[in-house]
Amino acid sequence: MTARYGSRLAAIGATALLTAAVFVLPAKAETDAKAVIKTYSDIALAKYEDSLTTAQALDKAVDALLAKPSADTLNAARDAWKAARVPYQQTEVYRFGNKIVDDWEGKVNSWPLDEGLIDYVAKSYGTESDANALYTANVIANKSIEINGKKVDATKLSPEFLSGTLQEAGGIEANVATGYHAIEFLLWGQDLHGTGPGAGERPYTDYDLKNCTGGNCDRRAEYLKSASDLLVSDLQEMVGNWKEDGAARKSLVEGEPNTAISTIFTGMGSLSYGELAGERMKLGLLLHDPEEEHDCFSDNTFNSHLYDAVGIRAAYHASYKRLDGTTVEGPSVADMVKAVDPAVDRELSGKLDVTVAKMEAIKARAEGGEAYDQQIAEGNTEGNAAVQAAVDALVDQTKSIERAVAALKLNAIAFEGSNSLDAPDKVFQ
Repeated sequence: MTARYGSRLAAIGATALLTAAVFVLPAKAETDAKAVIKTYSDIALAKYEDSLTTAQALDKAVDALLAKPSADTLNAARDAWKAARVPYQQTEVYRFGNKIVDDWEGKVNSWPLDEGLIDYVAKSYGTESDANALYTANVIANKSIEINGKKVDATKLSPEFLSGTLQEAGGIEANVATGYHAIEFLLWGQDLHGTGPGAGERPYTDYDLKNCTGGNCDRRAEYLKSASDLLVSDLQEMVGNWKEDGAARKSLVEGEPNTAISTIFTGMGSLSYGELAGERMKLGLLLHDPEEEHDCFSDNTFNSHLYDAVGIRAAYHASYKRLDGTTVEGPSVADMVKAVDPAVDRELSGKLDVTVAKMEAIKARAEGGEAYDQQIAEGNTEGNAAVQAAVDALVDQTKSIERAVAALKLNAIAFEGSNSLDAPDKVFQ
């Protein structure tokens, strides 16, 4: 999977505009805004705690796989990975506008990645890239690699080496060495089916020290364990950032209420439009390219997209159902919008529901046997239409998010854009 863009950069401009936002409502509304900010922060903490819990379960499943490699332990680790994606994807609405989250996010969810950096790849992947000297470095097979013309000792594939040396090595975003997608590749391997049925098919024997396939099973196991441990520690860091004295929470609670309210809408609008509708969905649909799907090794993309949409809706209504069945909820930006313009609130609430329904339709097709990469395949009229319907719903709800911003008399917020939506001709240049 080859990186062709850096979608994180566009959020910077949006963040910079937040300080200029003006929230002109009566004095009581400011108190309400502070309550909204508290709920928003409480839900962030709950979501990251659930993400941490599922990452810890994944880490235990990885331990079991490495202790006794088998088809069963590999499948259990894969199931744990998929389960871990459910709460994490619902946190992505916190990324845009919250600088602490955006600066951190690359550690855990960077994509697309040049998987040849990490491990063996098929011949069809190629042997070199003009954009990335480490395109096929295969650090699992090589105890020494070259970064920016200097030899680097890769004997120990420790968490420190992965995060401090290999992640974005050479300043290349495609050199993703850590996070969910590096782990995904190590559990599934490449999906070599294109837009046909089937996901990655890495055999469990790639971790069997006695009957090793793929070579370097000991180093592959070391890499996987380090990546899994890192995911846990990185999520622990973000949980800390949203606790009562955490930096992310304090930056909102102790700042101007109007700026914090703008942050909530920035997350909703930027994820809706530029990131999800644009970079993650429309781009792949335009190119009919399975390499552009978010969870491309596992064919879990339909779930990741769905829970992004669920997370956007939850941010508006300030309600999140935790893994233990309890619900965290409270004053919301929906309450604020309803107080000043009930029609806009009804409009946006309805469109958020429509988007989730369109994502659920994609999921139903996937669970019925047509994976997301098959749905975006050239010539699949019905599959393409299902994905396009979700893109259209995301774009439409973004327009209503903008109307909600106007209803609260906030200055216009610059949501993240995408060439695939704003200038599709550039995609083919």
